[in-house]
Amino acid sequence: MSLTVIAECLAAPGYEDRLRTALEAMIEPSLEEPGCLAYRPYADPNDPARMVVVEQWSDAQALAAHFATAHFHHVRQVLDLVLAEPMTVRKLVAAPDA
Repeated sequence: MSLTVIAECLAAPGYEDRLRTALEAMIEPSLEEPGCLAYRPYADPNDPARMVVVEQWSDAQALAAHFATAHFHHVRQVLDLVLAEPMTVRKLVAAPDA
């Protein structure tokens, strides 16, 4: 069962560009990972400090492998420095048919 991940980030004042750069740098290496079906950051047009990353993974194992990569560890270190608050991560699966 595929997983959709929504990660919400809020940059600390003055770190908006650094947040955007860090999240954009994750696109290519993430998409190259086995099991990564989609990976895209989005910016809030009304709040340049707020960004959301929408990801889709083939299964929980692919997501767990993503969390173990060098590029993920690097971005976590950057995010620890530039975020105003902890990142919110939601893991979602398709709702069952009614």
